Amino acid sequence: MDRDLASIQEARARVRRAKAAGEVLAGMEQETLDRLAEAVARAGEDHAQELARLAVEETGFGVAAHKALKNRFAARRVWEAIRGRKVVGLLGKDEAAGVWEFGVPVGVVAALIPSTNPTSTVLYKALICLKAGDSVVFSPHPGAVGCILRTVELVREAVARAGGPADAVSALSLPTPEGVRELMGHRDTRRILATGGDKMVRAAYASGTPAIGVGAGNSPVYLHPSCDLARAVGRIVASKTFDNGIVCASEQAVVVERSLAPRAREELERQGGYFLDEAQRDALARRVLRRDGSMDPAAVGRSAGELCRMAGLADVPAAVRVLLVPQVGVGPAWPFSQEKLAPILAWYEEADEDGALARCVELLRHQGAGHTFAIHARDLAAVERFARAVPAARVLVNTPAALGGIGATTGLFPALTLGCGAVGGSSTSDNVGPWDLVDIKRVAWGRRGLEDLEDGRAARPGRGARDGAGYPAVRPGRSGRRRVV
Repeated sequence: MDRDLASIQEARARVRRAKAAGEVLAGMEQETLDRLAEAVARAGEDHAQELARLAVEETGFGVAAHKALKNRFAARRVWEAIRGRKVVGLLGKDEAAGVWEFGVPVGVVAALIPSTNPTSTVLYKALICLKAGDSVVFSPHPGAVGCILRTVELVREAVARAGGPADAVSALSLPTPEGVRELMGHRDTRRILATGGDKMVRAAYASGTPAIGVGAGNSPVYLHPSCDLARAVGRIVASKTFDNGIVCASEQAVVVERSLAPRAREELERQGGYFLDEAQRDALARRVLRRDGSMDPAAVGRSAGELCRMAGLADVPAAVRVLLVPQVGVGPAWPFSQEKLAPILAWYEEADEDGALARCVELLRHQGAGHTFAIHARDLAAVERFARAVPAARVLVNTPAALGGIGATTGLFPALTLGCGAVGGSSTSDNVGPWDLVDIKRVAWGRRGLEDLEDGRAARPGRGARDGAGYPAVRPGRSGRRRVV
């Protein structure tokens, strides 16, 4: 009980200080905010290797070299994407409509951080919050508190060195469920950025504070007969082994037509894939899956070789990179049909293109609706057909899904929070950026009078006229006084 109370008290104190720091940020011009963000980006890049090592040591998830790459991506690539873009202050004037737009910081942001991508997600969220003039309080996953607090420490130091308030960025050091609820539901918390499991995202939406939440992904990848098969398989294997499969956009199931299946199997085996038989599948399921079908945390982010050792699959070759599990259904009876944060892929063979499309839709609706779908094809008509039909906000073509979804190998905005839209229960379908963390204030000039509305006519000639500077034109009234038109 004392731990819970301490966490609640810490959350209140962090929000109070963040609010004061946010008021300082709100008085800054975009150029000053950019200076703070650039300092954070440099710090993240300079310490990318250190933070990657700390994350792997603490969580046991993934590959240190890949986490370092993600840290650099979250620092350098995100900064490059937002540099020079106006987010706060006067954004523009629509002279024809008589409307000006201003970007206004929302205030204190509560940012929930997962254990799978802990340090890179902190860097990314700190950058987009500072760019938008918002302060941020991070809530670390309990399994990654140490590496997250170290990242926050580096970010705070960078902000202070650049002339900003250090309390613009802070984190809970004691993130109990009660403390996290206090942080999300605090009256001065204005926005929640929730990245992690479905349960955590649902809690964010239930807090009463406007939230942008992204939960599990379950991305199917379709190998169309027109694809360059060797290249497509190479991309899938590279994607699913990147950081041992813990990026939420990574492929989860390969869907192929039966006419292509033998060649696709052969190519996958040639590039490091291994197809499990029924006995091996059951042994793997018993070791890496829990009763509800979710992954045992001890198996998350482990290599294919480590998973085989854990499951006692001594007959699987040591050089195997990805494990493929044939499935014929979707749902609880087929636990490998959902998200697997490891180099494990479900395998589906369908009669034709219609069956493949139906299976991809079924997989997404089972879990990960609105998230990501991948297709390898040279047939543009097939790409368009699937893009129209699948319930996914991101349709990735001929690219590794783990990297394409976050914008590393595609033209999407580089982000580690990927909105899933209405179909996925999310408030946005975008790769979340700083523009999602400001309110737009609009100044609108009067263009017609009540009499124009009453008689149904358009504004009379001259009404709503404007001078060269964009201000309302003025004319002398009957009394000789100047009046606004």
